Amino acid sequence: MLKAGVLGAGHLGKIHLRLLKQSTKYELVGFYDEDEHNAKKVEEEFGYKYFNSIDDLIDAVDMVDIVTPTLSHYECAKKAISKGRHIFIEKPITNTVEEAEHIRRLLAENNLRGQVGHVERFNPAFTAVKDKIVNPMFIETHRLAEFNPRGTDVPVVLDLMIHDIDVILSVVKSKVKSVSASGVSVISETPDIANARIEFENGCVANLTASRISLKNMRKTRFFQRDAYISVDFLEKKCEVVKMKDAPTDPGDFDMILQNAEGIKKQIYFDNPDIPKNNAILDELETFAHAINTNTTPVVTLQDGTEALRLATKIIEQF
Repeated sequence: MLKAGVLGAGHLGKIHLRLLKQSTKYELVGFYDEDEHNAKKVEEEFGYKYFNSIDDLIDAVDMVDIVTPTLSHYECAKKAISKGRHIFIEKPITNTVEEAEHIRRLLAENNLRGQVGHVERFNPAFTAVKDKIVNPMFIETHRLAEFNPRGTDVPVVLDLMIHDIDVILSVVKSKVKSVSASGVSVISETPDIANARIEFENGCVANLTASRISLKNMRKTRFFQRDAYISVDFLEKKCEVVKMKDAPTDPGDFDMILQNAEGIKKQIYFDNPDIPKNNAILDELETFAHAINTNTTPVVTLQDGTEALRLATKIIEQF
C-alpha cells in the first residue's frame, strides 16, 4: 500500500480523504491545510491526522494528493517533486500553461508519476461508450450548474468547461485548428456563462457551452460520427448509442428503416452498453496507484492536463 497525504481539506479535499481512507491501494497518513482552524475541525470530526507543516506531511508519504486552490498547485507540486514524491493534482493542473510545462519537466527528470484529476474520464457513462467513439466529426456539450459561490474566483471555463475540454481531447485524435468563443460575466467578476467553438485539423467541430448560473444542472455530451450517434449524460450516468447499418433486403416488421434522397436504405438500431456502478474519484485515485506500482502511464497524464489547460486558456483569451 502506498502512503498517501492530502494537501487541502476543503469540500473536495474531504472527499479525497474519505476515499483514500477506504481504499485498499493506499494507507492514508494524514493531511495539511493552511487554514489551521478548518484543519483542526476536520481532524476532530473525522480523525484524520493533521500535520502542522506541508513539509512534514510530504516527508511522511509516497504520494501527495494536491486538492488546494488552483493558484497554489504549482508551488505544492514543485515541493512534492523536489522531495521525490509522486503527485496527484486536481484540475486544472496549474494556473498557467508555463507552470504546467515546468511541473511536467520536473516530474520526468525525477522519474516520478503524476496524474491530473479530470474525473469525468472515469464517469461510468463515458467509460462504457469510449471505445465506440471513433473519429467523431461533430461534438456538442452542455455543462450547466446552479449558482454556487465556491469556484467563482476563476472563469467558468476553468471551473466547469475544462471537464468537457479534456474529454473531447481524449477522443479527437487531431490538432486544434482554430478557436472562437464568447463569455459573459453576470454575477461574478469572471465569465459565468461561456460558449466555445473548436475546429480541429481533421474537420471535427466541437461546440461547448458552460454555465454556472442555470436554474438546473445538466452535464450532457453528444458525439456524431459516420453511421452513429452517441449521447453521454455525465450527471445521470446514462448513455445512448444509436447506430446505422445497411438495411436488410427483407426487413422485419419492427426494423427501423430510413431511406435517403439517393434511395439508400439504412437500418437504425440501438447498441446501449451496460453501465457499471462506480465511484469515479476512487477509481482515478486507485488507477494512479496502479500506475505507480507498475511503473506505467497514468490514465490522465500531466500532458493531458496541460493540453486541456492550454485549450481552456485559448478560449478565455477570446473573451
